[in-house]
Amino acid sequence: MKAFRILSRNIRDAFKSVFRNFSLSLASISCITITLLVVSIAIILTYNVNNFAGLVKSDVTIVAFLDQGITDENIDMVEQEIKKIDGIESYTFNDKMDIMKQMMESSDSFKIMSEYTEEDTPIQDTFLVKVVDIEEIGKIAKLIEKIRYVESVQYGEGLVEKLITVFDVVKNVSIGIVVALIIVTAFLISNTIKITIFSRKREIEIMRLVGASNINIKIPFIFEGLFLGVLGSIIPVATTIYGYMALYNHFDGQFLSPFIRLVKPEPFIYIISLILVAIGIIVGMFGSLKAVKKHLKI
Repeated sequence: MKAFRILSRNIRDAFKSVFRNFSLSLASISCITITLLVVSIAIILTYNVNNFAGLVKSDVTIVAFLDQGITDENIDMVEQEIKKIDGIESYTFNDKMDIMKQMMESSDSFKIMSEYTEEDTPIQDTFLVKVVDIEEIGKIAKLIEKIRYVESVQYGEGLVEKLITVFDVVKNVSIGIVVALIIVTAFLISNTIKITIFSRKREIEIMRLVGASNINIKIPFIFEGLFLGVLGSIIPVATTIYGYMALYNHFDGQFLSPFIRLVKPEPFIYIISLILVAIGIIVGMFGSLKAVKKHLKI
């Protein structure tokens, strides 16, 4: 019970101290707010870029063209061979007559294809194959091409490999930027809080003169750092939640093109908000503790 009273008193004193030294606290809160806003924007951009890369990768399909005049029995045999290949996520068979109908429905320029019959159409039956790991698409395409009655295979060879390389570079760079921003944020917030606490050196000296132990001096400042972190994260969190939802609704979930889909707001914005609050609290508490413990030689 006594420990609870001491803890509640320290929390109360820390809360009062934030407003008693409002001008100094405002400097720390402003620093936290600005840096967390930058971190939020960086995370949102990074996640959306990586999401777009993932959508492109998942949309890459191997198209296996079958021999003209292939029988239903042989089509079944090709399907069984495809099933045996490891790393295939799904596959779909497209009948050449269905492909012709879709082409004629999509454009009047394909109406001439109505003159073709199943025997003389230039269209081929195909299997559309999606792979589990885009890195393995070249290897799997070669295995499919070796199957009997498969005439040729296409998947954008060359272009796909370049896209994979570009997306991997973008992913690594974007993650590196976010990590660097978080480190810089921690440094800026920590140093701002150090300045805030250093200006109250006399207050700490008085606490020591009246017999306060090191731990009793540190705890209120640790809680003060916690409050500063929470207060500093309010605006970034609100901006993240309402700003991203407004952006998503304004662009109808896409950016510039239907091909570039934005990440759905929920639960994305809430996860980012928790990350921002956690960064603010951890860095605020750590900065306060470090300043009291080392900078003032407590």
